[in-house]
Amino acid sequence: MILIPAIDLKDGHCVRLKQGDMDQATTFGEDPTAMALSWLEKGARRLHLVDLNGAFAGKPQNFAAIKSILKAVGDDIPVQLGGGIRDLDTIEKYIDNGMRYVIIGTAAVKNPGFLKDACTAFGGHIIVGLDAKNGKVATDGWSKLTGHEVVDLAKKFEDWGVESIIYTDIGRDGMLSGINIEATVKLAQALTIPVIASGGLSNMADIEQLCAVEEEGVEGVICGRAVYSGDLDFALAQQRADDLNG
Repeated sequence: MILIPAIDLKDGHCVRLKQGDMDQATTFGEDPTAMALSWLEKGARRLHLVDLNGAFAGKPQNFAAIKSILKAVGDDIPVQLGGGIRDLDTIEKYIDNGMRYVIIGTAAVKNPGFLKDACTAFGGHIIVGLDAKNGKVATDGWSKLTGHEVVDLAKKFEDWGVESIIYTDIGRDGMLSGINIEATVKLAQALTIPVIASGGLSNMADIEQLCAVEEEGVEGVICGRAVYSGDLDFALAQQRADDLNG
């Protein structure tokens, strides 16, 4: 079970949002590169970046900060990024600069042909982020709920060759209310590709619960507000996960 610290970028700063609301942003750092290196020092094995401005603009907005992080991290650990990825040129630009995985969210649902093309052109580098509430997929920065069932869409994307699925329960994200283990496991059991849990991680008990279902296909968890607020000690949590799953 890998714990993946999130660095959410807004106007070049590190922030956390409550339930995807740009107006409810808490700034946790002015220097994203220093933040990335600090997670490396604490034992992170992967980093999760989000271009929040990009997600709302539909195109990259924090490229300078992202490029700086990739340069500083080098080949030490893989980095994944979501937010504003809507075309193949953007994916190519990020991968050329050292990004290991790009995360396609809204565009995967609204423009499946683009996702299919991305999987063909950049096999092994494409992750789909599915945000859901009560089993239904949401798009556009969580502002629109679709009629799509998470499991149905994920199965289709798996067939196209996506690397993994990041599953976020948007009712819990940034709320420290606990991971939706049941929904995450249900999705993982329906797929052969790994699922990464996201949304609501709050304490060590969540880590222990996730470790207990790792064999179902839950590969990791995105760590956001809890590791910034101090509710969860990242290094201790990763050590606990390692101890539990050997």
